Amino acid sequence: MDAKEIEDKILDTPVPEVKKVALAYSGGLDSSLGVELLRRIYKAEEIVAINIDVGQGEDEIIDSKNKAKALKINPIFLDARDEFTTEWLPKAILANSDYEGYPVSTSMTRQLVARIVAEKASELGCDAIMEGSSGKGNDQYRMHNIFKLFAPELKVLVPVRDFDLTRTEEEVICKHWDVPVTEMISGGDDKTMWCRSIASGAVDLNQELPEGIWLWLTPPNNAPDQPEEVEIEFKAGIPVSLNGKKMPLEELVPELNVIAGRNGIGKIDMFEDGIMSLKSREIYEAPAAHVIIKLHKDLEQFCLTKEEIHYKMDVDRQWAYMTYHGMWYHPLKKALDAFIAETQDVVNGKYTVDLYKGNIDILTRESKTSLFSKEIRSIKSRGFDQRWCQNAAKVRGLPYEILAKRGLKK
Repeated sequence: MDAKEIEDKILDTPVPEVKKVALAYSGGLDSSLGVELLRRIYKAEEIVAINIDVGQGEDEIIDSKNKAKALKINPIFLDARDEFTTEWLPKAILANSDYEGYPVSTSMTRQLVARIVAEKASELGCDAIMEGSSGKGNDQYRMHNIFKLFAPELKVLVPVRDFDLTRTEEEVICKHWDVPVTEMISGGDDKTMWCRSIASGAVDLNQELPEGIWLWLTPPNNAPDQPEEVEIEFKAGIPVSLNGKKMPLEELVPELNVIAGRNGIGKIDMFEDGIMSLKSREIYEAPAAHVIIKLHKDLEQFCLTKEEIHYKMDVDRQWAYMTYHGMWYHPLKKALDAFIAETQDVVNGKYTVDLYKGNIDILTRESKTSLFSKEIRSIKSRGFDQRWCQNAAKVRGLPYEILAKRGLKK
């Protein structure tokens, strides 16, 4: 389809009447195209572009500012890094955030961005909000949920979906309208310090990934031939120091991304069941998240009771499901957070690990609040008189005697 046909398709689509529109602006293809659509198609009188920094990095912020100049807009830049690293990310760590192998990240930041944009749109008297989701992905649901919770009176514009545009059609019309676009791979990327999503929904089944797409990751075959030792300390379930240096998450996670990434850790190539239950091949890199979640889960097994561990597995799974599906502010999600937080006071300890060509090898574990008792459990010690268990085993075996009798009657 050429540019004229795409333009005609857009013009033939009815659009709501809007005057002042808040645009969730990142400088990516979708939100940049949104600026021109607001001017050319929606005939908006005023565009309020809002850029939220959730930890995507200085380079992306600078790029979005440069594109804003080319688009002749003056965005509002708001910094949400502190909120993300002190309120959102800790919850993800404590919940061992994992949706089918994906360390929930974009799922969180989309909702954080949507809330801030909705609040700002209401504050500034906008009558509509625009965001750049497609009709095949998950973000349309996440952002819509939050828009309707924090600004229910505003119209929601989702042009990529509502004009039924493919990625290729977006690229063609952007070129035709002189909209600045810079994408390393079709589909772009979405980065926070916790995880980077690469070309979401645009990677073909057996497509070979270009070597240059990685930000932190050195593929294992190119990683160093010697392991790198790392020490991480946890307090109440949260990492508080790296290699003996106390630091907040906003410093620890980026530094660990570099260390773990250069040792081949953090590549995710998976099938993901989206909100619409349609499978897509998704590519992520999350070096720090891989290390932290692995160690946090191990530390929980070190410090929590069996009953807490088994029940929390179900809670963690539900937490990831709800966050992924755009339900961060749902009452049940709040209740899950409360349960998870209640379990973490005793999740304290220090780990030394070797990072080597994609592997995380635990060398040492220390914890003053663990439930591991070498003196009692080890078969090399006399922690208790083993003869005590004779009658206990008989009692535990009674149901199986009953089952056996039933079997003999057949």
